[in-house]
Amino acid sequence: MTPKTFKIKSFGCQMNVYDGERIAELLAEQGMTASADDADLVVLNTCHIREKAAEKAYSDVGRLRRDDGSKPLIALAGCVAQAEGKEAKARSAMIDMVVGPQAYHRLPEMIAEAARGGRPVDTDLPALSKFDSLPKRRRANPSSFLTVQEGCDKFCTYCVVPYTRGAEISRPWADVVAEAQALVDGGALEIVLLGQNVNAWAHDGRGLQELIREIARIDGLERIRYTTSHPADMSDALIAAHGEVEKLMPYLHLPVQSGSDRVLKAMNRSHTTDTYLRTIEKVRAARPDIAISGDFIVGFPGETEEEFEATLQIVDAVRYASAYSFKYSARPGTPAAQMEGQIPIEVMDERLQRLQARITDNQLAFNRSTVGLGTRVLIERPGRRAGQMIGRSPWLQSVHVHTDAKPGDILDVTLVEAGPNSMAGAVRQREAA
Repeated sequence: MTPKTFKIKSFGCQMNVYDGERIAELLAEQGMTASADDADLVVLNTCHIREKAAEKAYSDVGRLRRDDGSKPLIALAGCVAQAEGKEAKARSAMIDMVVGPQAYHRLPEMIAEAARGGRPVDTDLPALSKFDSLPKRRRANPSSFLTVQEGCDKFCTYCVVPYTRGAEISRPWADVVAEAQALVDGGALEIVLLGQNVNAWAHDGRGLQELIREIARIDGLERIRYTTSHPADMSDALIAAHGEVEKLMPYLHLPVQSGSDRVLKAMNRSHTTDTYLRTIEKVRAARPDIAISGDFIVGFPGETEEEFEATLQIVDAVRYASAYSFKYSARPGTPAAQMEGQIPIEVMDERLQRLQARITDNQLAFNRSTVGLGTRVLIERPGRRAGQMIGRSPWLQSVHVHTDAKPGDILDVTLVEAGPNSMAGAVRQREAA
């Protein structure tokens, strides 16, 4: 039976969130209706960066069997689907369709085939053809994602992205600008440009900085962000844009992964701690109030205690406003999975706790440095308490405010209290004329 309702569950990165939104638009155009409960079709949009994320997807498949023994049509999508292909169906007979992240525009045909009893698999990696096949953007969240670049050519030794997302490809200038305009027309006040290496975006001799400047000209757009960046692609022109484009928010996510040059070389990262820190200095010279975020991997094969201590030192040197940290997870097919010196899990656990404690100290210090500042907060959702709303500051801090404002409102707020993970804000009263 052809499904009439659908549910999408996305795991992992912001690009998966974007893909999930686009899949929902695609299915809605086919006449299907989104349903929170007991949908006819469930799409699990998966992540393969870490082992636990992949295992969670298969666990979720098993939980979709209903009490009467029936189940919805199940589509395994995203990076686990790309990495495992037909093996995914062998691993779980409940999976009806397997569709990679570059092929989900073909879901309508695959659903029709599955409804007839087929079990289709599509993990091709065509060059951006999916974007030409997707519906036009008509509705948008106040803060909306926009994928501008996919894939990766960096081949970090721990990472599966080049194998699951394909080669590094940039969407054409006109397509990105048109989608940005459509998002603003649909209600977006903030656009977050996405890519595995978003600052490697390039088209017809133009780089990400020119794209940001063009999108900033859209009337009604208040804010621009971009993520995730690679230190090797942080050009002087892009850095300059942080000081020159008012709509570009004072926030930069720039993963370093380790504070040890030997580990960075083993990871096949093209930067050193020195070049990374010099890039941070340039960014802060262009935009002194910028909030820096990063990524860290602890327990990479061969990491010594001294090399881990070097990671703690770079955390303190950069003074991260926020950061994400993970234990190394060996992914099948990556060079690091075959390296000698795999670190025992208990050592990784202990190092991760120390790293996260140091990151939390730095986050709290940054947040405290903003107490007393007047700023603007984009309201996103209700908080846990009556009359409380939660939004984002320009520095991407989560700010809770007591107000009757609605999602999508932008409030003038004074930051009055700091915690390690959020801020309290008070709405500033406008002076009488």
